[in-house]
Amino acid sequence: MRNVTKDNITDVFKSYMADDMPPRTHEIMSSLVQHLHDFARETKLTHDEWRQGIAFLEGCAAIESEDHHEFVLASDVLGLSSLVDMLHSSPEATSSSVLGPFHVSGAPPLPVGGDMKRGFGGPVLLAEGVIRDTEGKPIAGAEIDIWQTAPNGLYASQDEDQDTYSFHGLMTVGDDGRYAFTTVKPVEYTVPSDGPVGDILRACGRHPWRPSHLHYIVKAPGYRTLVTEVFPDDDPYLDQDTVFGVRDDLVMTYHEKPASEFPEGMVLSGKIEAPFLAVEFDVVLKRE
Repeated sequence: MRNVTKDNITDVFKSYMADDMPPRTHEIMSSLVQHLHDFARETKLTHDEWRQGIAFLEGCAAIESEDHHEFVLASDVLGLSSLVDMLHSSPEATSSSVLGPFHVSGAPPLPVGGDMKRGFGGPVLLAEGVIRDTEGKPIAGAEIDIWQTAPNGLYASQDEDQDTYSFHGLMTVGDDGRYAFTTVKPVEYTVPSDGPVGDILRACGRHPWRPSHLHYIVKAPGYRTLVTEVFPDDDPYLDQDTVFGVRDDLVMTYHEKPASEFPEGMVLSGKIEAPFLAVEFDVVLKRE
């Protein structure tokens, strides 16, 4: 096509695509370019604004690392990560939520009843529940990958003073599907705002705060893997999570209990001398 114009360039792009390309790739690329071109036409995008957009992408790439994923963070604060989650969540199962940019693979085994708090200060939180299917039956042998921030609001991958797998654990449940562990009460924290994503937040007049939460990845053979987070109902940022991760069914309640009610069979059994927080949260997986 020699006579490419602002009105026909989108159709020209689509005409250049190979006839034998995979149908799904054709669908995605056609729609992507359609929306990109419509966006530029609708906003009458200038050269300076286009260059700012390119600089944003280059800035994200410049600070990407194995432990810091600025592109994922950008997707999170723009709501894209949560939108993709919600498009593919099943109403029968526990809602999915954002993975976030700070998950560390290869967490050490954590036994049922194990402790992630170790020597860190802060209130003890006992989290437990059952991993079950949509019919209410426990899923034996399900695996739950757990992680959270330390009391200083930083993940292990952000903080050189923490071990690589601080506040990370990988638990395999028994025949009863029950998981249980102790940790420190999570705290609300800010997403990194010293890079290009921070520029977006400031440009939009938005804060960088996330409500406190626990992260879970739950897997079992024959079931859809669930990536999710769970949030306490009294968190001040519950209604304005900067990455849009909160769902009604992911909100839980912490109950304070006396030390005398701490259950047997936990690593910290007999070691709790002050009131602790307890929460029960069942996880429901859907079959593939």
